Amino acid sequence: MMPPSDFREALFGAPHVGWLPAGPRDAISDVPGVFVGHATLADGPVQTGVTVVCPTPATTMDHGGAAAGAISPSPQWDPFRTKIPAAAAVINGFGKSVGLMQIDELGVVETPLALTNTFSVSHVVLGQLRAAIAANPGIGRDRPSLNPTVFECNDGYLNDMQAFAVTEADYAQALASASVDVAQGAVGAGRGMSSFGLKGGIGSASRVVETAGAMFTVGVLVLSNFGRPSQLTIAGRHVGPVLDERLAQPESGAAPERGSIIMLVATDAPLDARQLRRVATRTGAGLARTGSVYGHGSGDVALAFTTGYTVPHDAMGRVAPAALVPDALLDPIFQATADATEQAILHALFAAESVLGRDAHVRRALADVLPDWATL
Repeated sequence: MMPPSDFREALFGAPHVGWLPAGPRDAISDVPGVFVGHATLADGPVQTGVTVVCPTPATTMDHGGAAAGAISPSPQWDPFRTKIPAAAAVINGFGKSVGLMQIDELGVVETPLALTNTFSVSHVVLGQLRAAIAANPGIGRDRPSLNPTVFECNDGYLNDMQAFAVTEADYAQALASASVDVAQGAVGAGRGMSSFGLKGGIGSASRVVETAGAMFTVGVLVLSNFGRPSQLTIAGRHVGPVLDERLAQPESGAAPERGSIIMLVATDAPLDARQLRRVATRTGAGLARTGSVYGHGSGDVALAFTTGYTVPHDAMGRVAPAALVPDALLDPIFQATADATEQAILHALFAAESVLGRDAHVRRALADVLPDWATL
């Protein structure tokens, strides 16, 4: 565990949210068995990419003490045959994600979790299908079909989505690069994303809690692409009006919310799908603290999963249930989820660099526009 003054706050300049301690990386990869990889496309009007979150069983891949970047997911782990419990919550459904219906029905994910731009969902789905079929040639023939899991946000202000630049190879690259070292800001799927009129992108954070007689980690990764400038609140400090003035974009204050955010929550606490859906819903608390009102045109989607146990695809008999955390003891996990979500959004803003994209559109970094935010 790290104190509030851990290295990520020192690196990004973001304040520590709440009183719970962060994990050693203050990232989703602090949860045992979770890895993140990116493929970033940054070439003139193409400013986009792919981010992949790989949940693997913590019982077979515990990297809690590993150095950042030192470990990658085990090639022996097959997410189709050994599934991870999960659940999704749609806070505002203006989105085009793939796979949520089956997750809602069965309570598991069977692929890595992929993030990209809206027009690239189909190419990433193909990448997931080919990877799964390579490991299980019977998929779609003598075995069931695959449920790809791909989330999206619209990065069209900076990125020329009509270029359809993301390919299956970019998904494969992101997957191959997955490690515990989580790059943040204008990387991967976050390359072209905007938040509060500023440069948004990928952000991640973690919190460590004690409940049910054990220590657990909750980690969050966000694809932040939401918010009007006037709404921005940093650790309880409403800086939106000053941001609006400095950006000199008066029309943005009256424009409807057209952004989105994807929030992925990981934990090693043993929870079932019903409980994980309750956890996913708590991301809304952290999201709201930053100023979001879940606008009409905003796609605000969350998914929570646990690496604490797995669900076998080929179970031929009864399966022993996991010893779950009781519902009455979930409040610390809810608190950690809200805090880590808010922290991850701030990390996305503080870590992002300014980006020049299509048609000379620019999103400036928070550090360039509000370096004095703490005194406002």
